[in-house]
Amino acid sequence: MLKILAATPGINIGDIIYQLATFLMLLSIPIALIILYRIFKRRNKRMDRIEEKLDQLLAEKDQQN
Repeated sequence: MLKILAATPGINIGDIIYQLATFLMLLSIPIALIILYRIFKRRNKRMDRIEEKLDQLLAEKDQQN
């Protein structure tokens, strides 16, 4: 029976591994882009808050002088 299974043409384990690896690579590109977009979006919000605080501090300093 083992000889029959080994001789049967069909999908090899190597083909399955290759297809899964290729699929995961293709899937990882959009996921990586989404993650990068979220990181930069969060960083921009942080920078906006820092700039706003700096503007307030500069305005207070100008009022004191």
